[in-house]
Amino acid sequence: SGSLAYNGFYLEIDLQPIRFFFAAPIAVLSLLSLLLIRSTRETILKINPESLHYLSIIRIPVELVLWWLFLYGEIPELLTFEGRNFDILAGITAPFVAYYCFRKKTWNLVIAWVWNVISILLLINIIASAILSAPTPFQQISFEQSSIGIFYFPIIWLPAFVAPIVLLSHIVNFMILRKMSANG
Repeated sequence: SGSLAYNGFYLEIDLQPIRFFFAAPIAVLSLLSLLLIRSTRETILKINPESLHYLSIIRIPVELVLWWLFLYGEIPELLTFEGRNFDILAGITAPFVAYYCFRKKTWNLVIAWVWNVISILLLINIIASAILSAPTPFQQISFEQSSIGIFYFPIIWLPAFVAPIVLLSHIVNFMILRKMSANG
């Protein structure tokens, strides 16, 4: 995706099918397919849930990059924390959930469940907003400033790599939390 974006592949928004819609779905399907392979799934489920929760800290610099892109007129304000994107809250709270639920074990695992649900909803919100504000025939919002900036390299890595990894981390967290709950 990076080299395609670098060469302007995703900027051809008038073509059908819309090229941008190949970047993220391929990454998501590839990562989720890892969970279908039994040996890989068993290995993934051995990951320390504390570490998986710390992974969401990546959302802080991502949100700062989105804000910077807004300042330079490459994405609409609604994709930033000044708009309708509150995903930065997941990044800010992630270390507390990781530390108190898994290291100190002073917080009940229900907090980790709730945090993961809220965090995945925040992720879905920003993904939906980015899609609906992209300069495609599906654009529904932010006509004054579309989210053209996400089509460029290296920003394409946000929808094509970072968001799918964060999504996978939440799915794996749910699986691990379910396993932990079953084991008592």
